[in-house]
Amino acid sequence: MFKLYNSYTKRKEGFRPAHQVGEARLRRPLKDKQVGMYNCGPTVYDYVHIGNLRAFLFADILRRYLEYRRYKVKQVMNITDVGHMVADGENGEDKMSVAMRREGKGPAEVARFYEKAFFQDINTLGIKPAWKYPRATEHIPEMIALIKKLLKRGHAYLVAESAPPLTPPPQGGETNQFPPLPEGRLGGVGASVYYDLSTFPNYGKLSGNKVDDLIPGARVDVIHEKRNPYDFALWIYKPEHVLKWSAPWGAGYPGWHLECSAMSMKYLGQTLDIHTGGEDNKFPHHECEIAQSEGATGKPFARYWLHVKHLLVDGKKMSKSLGNFYTLKDLLQKGYSARAIRYALISTHYRETLNFTLESVKAAENALQRVDEVVDRLHPPSPQPSPARGEGVKRIPSPFMGEGQGEGFARLVARTRKDFIAAMDDDLNVSKALAVMFELVKKINKVMDRPSPVLRTPSPEGVEDGPSERRPRGGVGEGLKLLMEFDEVLGLGIGKSEKRTVPEEIMKLVQEREKARNKKDFGRADALRKEIAEHGYILEDTAQGPRVKLK
Repeated sequence: MFKLYNSYTKRKEGFRPAHQVGEARLRRPLKDKQVGMYNCGPTVYDYVHIGNLRAFLFADILRRYLEYRRYKVKQVMNITDVGHMVADGENGEDKMSVAMRREGKGPAEVARFYEKAFFQDINTLGIKPAWKYPRATEHIPEMIALIKKLLKRGHAYLVAESAPPLTPPPQGGETNQFPPLPEGRLGGVGASVYYDLSTFPNYGKLSGNKVDDLIPGARVDVIHEKRNPYDFALWIYKPEHVLKWSAPWGAGYPGWHLECSAMSMKYLGQTLDIHTGGEDNKFPHHECEIAQSEGATGKPFARYWLHVKHLLVDGKKMSKSLGNFYTLKDLLQKGYSARAIRYALISTHYRETLNFTLESVKAAENALQRVDEVVDRLHPPSPQPSPARGEGVKRIPSPFMGEGQGEGFARLVARTRKDFIAAMDDDLNVSKALAVMFELVKKINKVMDRPSPVLRTPSPEGVEDGPSERRPRGGVGEGLKLLMEFDEVLGLGIGKSEKRTVPEEIMKLVQEREKARNKKDFGRADALRKEIAEHGYILEDTAQGPRVKLK
C-alpha cells in the first residue's frame, strides 16, 4: 500500500485521495482516479537556488509516482509575484520591491524575467510541467472574495489607517502594471485586514507551535491596533506602494499567505488531496493557509501535508557570504550535467537533511555512467549521422535482445519491480529505489558476462567475415525495459547522456580494426586502437564484440 508521512497527523498514512473516501466498495476504475496536488512555487524576485529546486524535484517525483500508479494528477504550483516579505513572515520589505530597487526595473519586468528563468531551470532538470502555474497578481479578485468570506464569518477584522503621502516609483521603473480593480474606500480612510487567530483554535497543529508560546514581533510586525500581536495580515493598506490594487478597504496589496489559499481552492476545490512545500513553509505560511481556508469554508483544507527537509552545502547553511550558494546555472557552468544535479538532489530521502557537495554531484555522474553503460551493452547507440543526412540518432538492437527469455531472469525482473514499488510505496524512499535499480544493473552485467555457446552472427556493414559472438543467457532485454520503467518515476534520462552518441568516423575506425583483427594484423589493430584513444574514446573488447565510450 502506498503510504506517505503526513506532517499534519505526524504519521505515515495509506494514500487515499478525496474521491475514494467512503467509496472503497465502488471499486472505481483506475482511469477515473484523480489527485489534486498543490505545490508552493517560487517567489520570482531572483533566481531559484538548489534548496528551492530540491522541493520542486520532490513534487515532480511524487507526481511521477502517482502517474506510475495510474492516477491522473492535477498539479498546481503558484508563482508569487507580490506580498512575500523578506523575512518570510510580515516583517520587512516586499521581496519584489527589493528586486525592483536592486535592478531599477518595474514589478512586472522583474517578475516575468525571473519567472522565465525558473521555467528554464525546471525544464533543464526534467521536471514535468504542472497543470496550472497561477500568478498571485492575476488572482487579486479571488483573494478579495476570500477576505470578504472571512470577515462575514467573524475570522477577520479591520484596522483603520490614514493614507500617507504618495511617493514616486523607483527611477527608471514603471508604476504597477498589473490590472487594477474598481476603486473602493471606507469613508476616505483605508484599512488593513487581519486574521483573528483567537477564532481558530487549531492554529499550530501542523507545526506544533502554540499561539500562547509565540513571541510578539518575531515573525509578524507588532501593530498595537491589532486584537492579538500574532494576528496576520490578509490585506495591507499601502496606497503609496508601487505594488497596489484597489479594494473595498482601500488601495494596497494582499498578505503573502492569502494567495495560496485563494488560488489552490480556485483550481482544486475546497479540500486538496496533497499540499507540499519546504520545511520552512510549515510555519507560519502553511499554518496561515489552513486558518484562512478552513475559516472560510468550514472544511479540511488538505488531506496530506508533505514537507521537504532543508538542505546544507558542505555541512553548512547555504549562504552567499560563505561561497556555498548555488543556482542551477552555477553548477552547469562548472561542467556538471543536469542529470547528475537532479540525481544528487533526489538521492536523499526528502524528510532527511541533504548535505549537498560537489563531490556528491561527481558521484552522481559516475552512478549514471554505470547505468548508461549497461544500456549501451543492451542497446548500443548507432553511429552519429552526418548533418547533411538530416537523420536522428538511432539505436541498433543488440543481437541478443530477444534471445532466451529465461525463466530465471524473468523472475528476477518481477522481483526487482516489486522491490522498487515497495521502496516508493514507503513514503517515496528514492534512495532505496535507486539501490534496487543498481542491483538490477549489477545482475544484468553478470548475466551478459556469462557466455553461452558460440553463435554465428551476421557481419556488420563494411566488415568481411564478422567475428563470432557469444550471446548471454537470459532475457536481459526485459532488464532494459524495466530500467526505462523505473526512469518514468526517477526522471534521470537513463540512456540519454549528452555524451552517448559515437561519431561516424570513430565507428569506421572500429570497423577497420575489426577487419585487421580478423586478418590477424594485430599491429594494425593496435595502431587503430591508439588512434581511437587519441580522439577521446576508449575501446573495449567484450564477449559481445567491441564497445566504444568516451574517456
